[in-house]
Amino acid sequence: MLLKDIVSAKAGYPFRGAITAIPNAAVRVVQMKDTFVDQAIEWSACICTELPSQRSADFLSENDILFVARGTKNYAVLVDAAVVNYQAVVAPHFYVLRLTTPSVLPAFLAWWLNQYPSQQYFQREAEGSVTKSIRRNVLENTPIVAPSLGKQHAIIGFANTLTREQQVLAQLQRNSEYLMNTIANDLLNNKEVTP
Repeated sequence: MLLKDIVSAKAGYPFRGAITAIPNAAVRVVQMKDTFVDQAIEWSACICTELPSQRSADFLSENDILFVARGTKNYAVLVDAAVVNYQAVVAPHFYVLRLTTPSVLPAFLAWWLNQYPSQQYFQREAEGSVTKSIRRNVLENTPIVAPSLGKQHAIIGFANTLTREQQVLAQLQRNSEYLMNTIANDLLNNKEVTP
């Protein structure tokens, strides 16, 4: 099956020029700097602004999938439950994917788009000499393999476990580096010299 068989795809909000930050404005804008490949959105980092026309805004919903269409790394991010606290839109370099079938889990689809078969497809189909981008019809024609819902749940459970393991390992590495720096500083401050 193709992506267009299971989602509706829309481009991000068509801001003209730079996005102006307006403190305490009602609308948050998700930009590339606010998203991470491990499928996280840092809502507190999103700038607030006012939209020129509220009518044309299609605000994000929980389980929407944001697809980064520009740059060297194209990836998908699942919109989490925290979005209910905000009126949020995405910058134009995203596509917003909204599932049209209950046979595919949003988390599974985001995971699939970040895996090697999809990433290889995006690398092969990207266009542009300086900044690579994925056109909408290329995205919509992405091949999708969706096993049973039970298998999708199992895959997502495993992927979430792997992500947590990677986060714990990264924290252990930071702790070890901090320990080594502390030892070095203690040695320097105490002027301990070993023969």
